[in-house]
Amino acid sequence: MPLVNRMRPFTSTIFAEMSALAVEHDAVNLGQGFPDSDGPAAMLEAAQRAIADGHNQYPPGPGVPALREAVAAQQLDDYGLVYDPDSQVLVTVGATEAIAGAILGLVEPGRDVVMIEPYYDAYAAAVALAGGVRRTVPLVADGDGFALDRDALAAAIGPDTAAVVVNSPHNPTGTILSHDDLAEIARLCVEHDVIAIADEVYEHLVFDGAVHRPLATLPGMAERTLRISGAAKTFHVTGWKVGWLSGPMELVQAARAAKQFLTFVGSGPFQPAVAHALRTEMDWVRSDAQALGRKRTRLSKALADAGFGVHRSEGTYFVCADPRPLGVTDGAAFCRELPARVGVAAVPVSAFVDDPQPWRHMVRFAFAKDDDLIDEAARRLAGLHGKRGQLPS
Repeated sequence: MPLVNRMRPFTSTIFAEMSALAVEHDAVNLGQGFPDSDGPAAMLEAAQRAIADGHNQYPPGPGVPALREAVAAQQLDDYGLVYDPDSQVLVTVGATEAIAGAILGLVEPGRDVVMIEPYYDAYAAAVALAGGVRRTVPLVADGDGFALDRDALAAAIGPDTAAVVVNSPHNPTGTILSHDDLAEIARLCVEHDVIAIADEVYEHLVFDGAVHRPLATLPGMAERTLRISGAAKTFHVTGWKVGWLSGPMELVQAARAAKQFLTFVGSGPFQPAVAHALRTEMDWVRSDAQALGRKRTRLSKALADAGFGVHRSEGTYFVCADPRPLGVTDGAAFCRELPARVGVAAVPVSAFVDDPQPWRHMVRFAFAKDDDLIDEAARRLAGLHGKRGQLPS
């Protein structure tokens, strides 16, 4: 096979596999994290106007000025973070490209990149592209939720560490890292002079009165953190691929040096629409977060009623469930059987880890779906009670 060795583990994704099974068996797809509804109407109309007005050629390399200004203004208003839109904000083709650009631009081959496990699978692929060495630090059980293993983090960071990737609110578990967890990450980054790449794409989608605290707001972190977010999850436009990163000028310039040779630019007519949304549609976002919290509760109850153990989800689009009460110990096999058995698709959390054993049983479900679809999934999942003996262990 001509593919280079470092990329062989990434030839396919669990999302493609589970979505294909969902289509094959006409299953309710709760595997892939995209919403069933579009974003605010005024934002969609702004995109249509931009297309009609001829904003269809290459946008500026760093991004449309109006969007960079809106990104900087939102972070100042929400968190007190001060970024110069001309030199400290870079628009990317989705948050995934922001992550890839940051890692490619800042990590020398052979240097370590520490990430929290489970992790979004694109992190590992970006580290491989850069020739870096992946080091993982696990989340561990904390009541019905999860917390960072701080001792493992301290052991993982050392003189070979180039960067730490931090994702909170966390995909796939829905965990919001506690202040103490963030403070320990910050302490170690400052002590070892390590860059932090903070994936905060779910920053606005937090529930039950929770408040997101950016890693860059902690002491010593503004000068060493690239903060990443985007429009996809915030405004229900995953297909627009409009993301951004913010941080110290030298870090942003490093990410841009790599990013410009990945896609050069993208999403031209969508950038002014997202700028409009950041300035005028945050009430819509807050209302959407409340609705998502109700959907989280709706699906969590359905999973509990079906016999799963259900973990706490504090944000994002996702809830993790434990099928061991149903007699299932292999989450990957369970997910591959689930579309045919009951007509529901999910993804195994073991697909997002280096050490699968602690996560072997765990399954992730997405709840950013219409209530009717969640209710139909609940009806189908209820059938698991009668199929316990048939399910893979």
